[in-house]
Amino acid sequence: MNFKRFTTGKVVLAALVLSACATAAYQPIKAGLLEYGGSQKTIFEKGKAEPVVPLAAMSGAADLYAVGAVSGLDGEITVFQGRPYVTKVRGEGYTTEHDLNHHASFAVWARVNQWSEHAVPESVKGYVDLQNFVKERAKAAGIDVSQPFPFQVAGTPVEVKWHINVDRTDGKPVTPELFAKSKANYVAKNLAMDIVGFYSEQHPGVFISAFAPAIPPGGSARNAMHIHMVSRDGKSAGHVDNLVLGPGMVLRLPKV
Repeated sequence: MNFKRFTTGKVVLAALVLSACATAAYQPIKAGLLEYGGSQKTIFEKGKAEPVVPLAAMSGAADLYAVGAVSGLDGEITVFQGRPYVTKVRGEGYTTEHDLNHHASFAVWARVNQWSEHAVPESVKGYVDLQNFVKERAKAAGIDVSQPFPFQVAGTPVEVKWHINVDRTDGKPVTPELFAKSKANYVAKNLAMDIVGFYSEQHPGVFISAFAPAIPPGGSARNAMHIHMVSRDGKSAGHVDNLVLGPGMVLRLPKV
């Protein structure tokens, strides 16, 4: 017997079993048409972004879609059609990983195998426009908008401002101010992409940020979306802060 091969095989098998057990033990919270775990406000309460949700719990099946923040403020998690895109700032650029060896400090996900498509009017341009349109079309499509639900937007926006979390706390407890500072910001122009989104008016500070750069504080508008983008070339993925939609874009909603 090749002892080295046998030993390696046992180690790999043990790792797979432990991973499966950890995922099986994790119990998400269900709400509306989605599931979630962890919360943004818990990060501020504890002063650290602990690993809460295993990536394996929200990826794998082709009908899975998810967004989340990598634990330790070390990146963004986006799952599109079951494939994970984990982006992390490294050096002067960023990397994109697809393995499951990651945890989110908070995340939200859903399984949807049938979507209805709705043309986005040219009058819908910005972030708040999109948020209002998502709610309006979802309600017309028979979705209970008082409960959280997933959606997609596909096409080529004129511009998307997006970020990847990167720890810039210098070892200090995470506060809302340091959380806002711990981001590497990017701009994509005329880049074909798919946007994975989740809508809820009931979960600010959980999986919906109470503050969004596209919505000025003090006004009447409140953020109700958490949206990430995955470029069609697979090279970019991350949290969308603001956008300008382009012509011919499509909103996808779960069929109910």
